[in-house]
Amino acid sequence: MHVAELNPDSSFRSSAMQDEVRGNTAPISLVQSSLSGALRLGCLGSLDGACIEKLLLHCASALESNDVTLAQQVMWVLNNVASSVGDPNQRLTSWFLRALISRASRICPTAMNFNGGGCLQTRRSMAVTELAGYVDLIPWHRFGFCASNGAISKAIQGYSRVHILDFSITHCMQWPTLIDALAKRPEGPPSLRITVPSFRPPVPPFLNVPIEEVGLRLANFAKFRDVPFEFNVMDLPIASKGSSFFHFESLLRNLDPTTLKLRDDEALVINCQNWLRYLSDEHKLSSQDSCLRDAFLSIIQGLHPRIIVVVDEDCDLNVSSLTTRITTCFNYLWIPFDSLETFLPKDSCQRISYEADMGHKIENVIAFEGFQRIERLESGTKLSQRMKDTGFFSVPFCEETVKEVKFLLDEHASGWGMKREDDMLVLTWKGHNSVFATAWVPGGGFGD
Repeated sequence: MHVAELNPDSSFRSSAMQDEVRGNTAPISLVQSSLSGALRLGCLGSLDGACIEKLLLHCASALESNDVTLAQQVMWVLNNVASSVGDPNQRLTSWFLRALISRASRICPTAMNFNGGGCLQTRRSMAVTELAGYVDLIPWHRFGFCASNGAISKAIQGYSRVHILDFSITHCMQWPTLIDALAKRPEGPPSLRITVPSFRPPVPPFLNVPIEEVGLRLANFAKFRDVPFEFNVMDLPIASKGSSFFHFESLLRNLDPTTLKLRDDEALVINCQNWLRYLSDEHKLSSQDSCLRDAFLSIIQGLHPRIIVVVDEDCDLNVSSLTTRITTCFNYLWIPFDSLETFLPKDSCQRISYEADMGHKIENVIAFEGFQRIERLESGTKLSQRMKDTGFFSVPFCEETVKEVKFLLDEHASGWGMKREDDMLVLTWKGHNSVFATAWVPGGGFGD
């Protein structure tokens, strides 16, 4: 990306650059020293992650204090570091720079003499086969699928009828593996019913067929495996326009036994894959005093499920401070960028497209606030405490599930690993937490 209009004057004159940014960065003199050396040697692209992070924070601080000149100067430096086909740090920087430009264009569109719009690639929609390859690329999603399916299989042992409420962003890609496992049950497969909401958060990955088509494909696969199957889409009275908050509020109002057509003879399973992050803590259900996230948990607890599985990225982005979000996001999303470096060439279209989806997240985390900022991740530790506060009890993963997850990870690069933290399973990359998986029941044991 080129920001030709930015002022190339790299002498950081603002007094804001003389201090630490909110107490969490090194003194700016150290940054200036590194930059001066890099400028003399013509090697800005070789700046390490720590220095890049400091530049991002100084740019954010300048934007928050409406110091347009300083923000432009730092962006110019970042533009010389960033490269969409460089090393992981350079590629990650390119997306953070785009997000900062996007934020700048919203904060002061007339003062900033460059256009932040149209930076991110056009959102692409994939075919089902493309989505399968997308999910298989790294274990980012498959880890959660495997851990959840193991917990679900154990919880529904002995039941002849199973109903899964599926809250996920991956278009039911989790279920073929479970259907295959159920077909192999010694006592025979149960009758399986899956219900999905008609609404999903407007985030990647996007699919080029409607959810009903996905249901037909699942039904055909289940028929092939001799598993009795039913697929339902929960139609919601959602306005054609409006923020995700209003869509979720409509969903919560329709999570009742009648609308869901719950049956007494079914084992109810609630599956949340990368879903709770989109239920905002800042906004409350108008008829209750609790935030959307707590309201959702309270409602599903009242449905008396057999088990609830919750999987999400192990990162805390549910904070108001922009600088804190930048620090956390930069150090966290380094993981997928670094892992893709291990097996895909720098100009790989598949790699660039996957990173663009990460860029979608970065833009939302950095460029937006209020209703528009929907990426509000909560760490596994915080989510677990929230679940406990709501009255859920954690269920440990059995050894068989742990072995299945380890077998899955053996198919990927050696940097991927797994560890236990309390009753969580955590996917790691080079020792850094990336995704957590948890299982819960309402009350002291499996749901009634």
